[in-house]
Parts: sequence; C-alpha cells; structure tokens
Amino acid sequence: MSDSAALEILKNAILLERRGRAFYTKVAEQTQSDAAKRFFNMMADEEEIHVSILSKHFKNYLQTKTFGPAEYDHTHSDGLSSQVLTEDLKDQISAADFEAAAISAAMSMEKNAIALYSERAEATGDPDEKALYKWLADWEKTHLNFLAEIDKELTEKIWHDNNFWPF
Repeated sequence: MSDSAALEILKNAILLERRGRAFYTKVAEQTQSDAAKRFFNMMADEEEIHVSILSKHFKNYLQTKTFGPAEYDHTHSDGLSSQVLTEDLKDQISAADFEAAAISAAMSMEKNAIALYSERAEATGDPDEKALYKWLADWEKTHLNFLAEIDKELTEKIWHDNNFWPF
C-alpha cells in the first residue's frame, strides 16, 4: 500500500470518529433524559479514545512509514452492557422521541465505521495495521450491539403499547 493511501485511511478514520464524538456529545447535550445523557456521553468518551489511538498511529506513520505494534490500554466495552442498558435508559427513551431517532442514526454511523475498519483489516498485508483495524471494528461492533438492543426494546415497547404483535 502506498504511503498516501495509508494516511488517507487514517485521516478518514479520525474524521469518522470525530464526527461520532460530536454527534454523541450533541445528543447528550440535548436530551432531557438523565439515563440517555449518561449513555450518549459514554459513547462520546469511547469515540474520543478511538480518535486518540488513531491520531497516535497517524503521527507514527508520518514519522516511520509503519504502523506500530498494538498496545491498546483500553478494552472493548462488552462488560459495560449491563451498566449502560439499564431499565432507566429503556424507560426514558420512547420510539417517537429525539433519542430514538438518534439511536437509529448512530446505528448507521457505527455500521459505516465497522465496514471501513473491517475492509481495511482484510485488505492490508501489514499485521500491525490489520490488528489496529480489526480491534477498532470489534469495538465498534460492541457499540452497534448496544444501540441495536435499545432499538429492539423500543420497537417491542411500541408494539406492546399499540397492541400490535404479528403473531
């Protein structure tokens, strides 16, 4: 891969993560729900971690023309699921509200990030670059799983509230 292609991918990844952070921060600022505010702030914080990691790789690549070995000091947020997906959060967000629309938009953003990182991990021959993008794709999948679980609960709640069940 050419140097310019590696740098272009890193720049796009950093931009994607910054947009995600900005989006989650804005939703957290605008929501009236304390539980949603905590959730979206947590998501913004995680996107900031991604920006930091990618920025370090960008700087390293500019200097050395290589990706450094993976030394990530933060693990995926799988274990936070029970802390984040609380009944308070599920109860405070309704499918017709701003937060529900934000969850839908966020799912799309996370899918885009997963696709970018997965495609790059698959395409590169550099094991350190592959490790970086695979790790990021896996982390974004945890975000998508959080969001999908909330979306599913909201849909079922609306179905239940409107006595609509397809069976």
